[in-house]
Amino acid sequence: MSTPRTETPSIDARTAPYAALLLRVGLGAMLLAHGLLLKVVTFGVAGTAGYFQSLGYPAVFAYLVILGEIGGGLALILGVWTRWIALLMLPILIGATLQHLGNGWVFSAKGGGWEFPVFWIVALVVQALLGDGAYALRPAFLTGRSARLGAAVTETR
Repeated sequence: MSTPRTETPSIDARTAPYAALLLRVGLGAMLLAHGLLLKVVTFGVAGTAGYFQSLGYPAVFAYLVILGEIGGGLALILGVWTRWIALLMLPILIGATLQHLGNGWVFSAKGGGWEFPVFWIVALVVQALLGDGAYALRPAFLTGRSARLGAAVTETR
C-alpha cells in the first residue's frame, strides 16, 4: 500500500514578484480612484464629509479616509512601505464593509453590496503577505543601502 503523496505548493519564483507588482498597482489605482476621483472630484471634500456625518460619523473621518486612500494608493503604486500600507488600509475597508452589510451581496444593489469591500480586504491581506514585488521604490533608510538614487529602486525583493 502506498502512502498518500503530499505536494508542496508551487509558486513560480520568477513570476511571483510581477504578480505582486500587478496586485500592488491595481490596489493602489483603486484606492486613488476612490479617494481622489470619487470623494474629492465627484462628491467634493465637503460633500464627502457631509455624507460621513449623515451616517453618524464625525466629519474628520471623511478627511482621514480621503487622505488614507490617496496617500495609500500612491504609496502602493510606488511600492513604498507596501506591507504596512496594505495593513493600514484595512480599517478603511472594514468600515466600508460594515456600512454596506445591510445592502446585501451585489454591489450594484441600492447603496452597494458588501462583497467588493470584502474582496478588497482579502486582496490587501494578500498584498501584505506577498510584500513589495517587482519595481518597488524602497526608501534607502529602510533597506540599509546607501542613499544614492539607484539604491532606492529595486526590481525584486
